[in-house]
Amino acid sequence: MYDAMLAETISIPGAGGDRIEAYLARPLGPGPYGGVVVIHHMPGYDESTKEMVRRFAANGFAAVCPNLYSREAPGASPDDAAATVRAAGGVPDDRMVGDVEAAAAYLRGLTSATGRVGVIGHCSGGRHAFLAACRLPLDAAVDCYGAFVVGDPPDNFPLAVTPVVGEAGKLSCPLLGLFGAEDRYPSTEQNAELERVLTDLGKTFEFHTYPDAGHAFFSVDRPSYRPQAAVDGWRRILAFFDRHLNA
Repeated sequence: MYDAMLAETISIPGAGGDRIEAYLARPLGPGPYGGVVVIHHMPGYDESTKEMVRRFAANGFAAVCPNLYSREAPGASPDDAAATVRAAGGVPDDRMVGDVEAAAAYLRGLTSATGRVGVIGHCSGGRHAFLAACRLPLDAAVDCYGAFVVGDPPDNFPLAVTPVVGEAGKLSCPLLGLFGAEDRYPSTEQNAELERVLTDLGKTFEFHTYPDAGHAFFSVDRPSYRPQAAVDGWRRILAFFDRHLNA
């Protein structure tokens, strides 16, 4: 088996035609390969997110992460860029969707592409992944503990975000949700509400909640990391994308 990949920084036309930075990783074999748009979390377009992009390539997907902070903080460190965007109330939803649409189009245009593209995000990226799957024609979506898909943020929350569950009727693809039972945003009650809404709408989805985990249980560099939940979660993510993007 030929086992090699290319990983590099690229530029793509984002929302409104703006050139934005993105990080691409893809297998170097002939394919065809499904595509995955990785939406970074609030800490930003950082090394842990780029490692995730490479992990998808190592497992037979072409993956790209658009830098949603390219406009506010070009060339800044992930921490500084995140602080700048947080002070501005976060990334506007419409612009985020446009950037994800551009990333998906880039993946579909690769000569080794299956033409099928999924999206994944963690925390704020989980909410973004859900919203993108409601507004764009995608083939699979993964929401890893996306906050405020359901429920309002607490008082004095730094981001100008609103619930997006009202758009669930437009969900364009199967959805995988991975959550921690000890999380507050989203809480188990909020996840149950989302499950009821999707069931009533007849949407295809599967949710898994890990009893020993809270928020950010995938993050290997945080005290919140839960190895068993993360390993099982990765297994489910790769199988889910393989089924919907590579089959």
